[in-house]
Amino acid sequence: MTCARLFRPHENLSNEVNRELVQSEIEGGVRLQDLESGSMLQVHTQNTCYEIVVLHGGSAYLSGHPLYCPQPVLVTIAGSTWGGSMLKVRFIGRGMHLEFRHPGHPTPIVTSIIREISACRRTAAARPGRQVWDERFAGDECESRFS
Repeated sequence: MTCARLFRPHENLSNEVNRELVQSEIEGGVRLQDLESGSMLQVHTQNTCYEIVVLHGGSAYLSGHPLYCPQPVLVTIAGSTWGGSMLKVRFIGRGMHLEFRHPGHPTPIVTSIIREISACRRTAAARPGRQVWDERFAGDECESRFS
């Protein structure tokens, strides 16, 4: 009997890099290419709760950070890192740092460590204290977590 493998170590990568890649599969996360355009995510980092509306090709509306995106901003999500220069492209992973490009900043922005990722569905109700930025994204209810 054979078993499908989530990750096969690559001979040209160091043991440390292969270990980090395996750990990202264990911790869980979401590949942006697996989501439909318009999918909504709530990403809780160590310091901030981000709301993401996925578009296509890594483009997304991102909000939640009081300095960089208090209101939704169109950004490009590069992927997630382990705090260094290696990037897992178009992946948002628990235990990793989200990296995105903001149109108002020349260098990529890297978040604190991602603690939780939830898929959300749209509802008609706006959340208290937040401006409703578009009828399409009036509110959300988080209904599932990525593992």
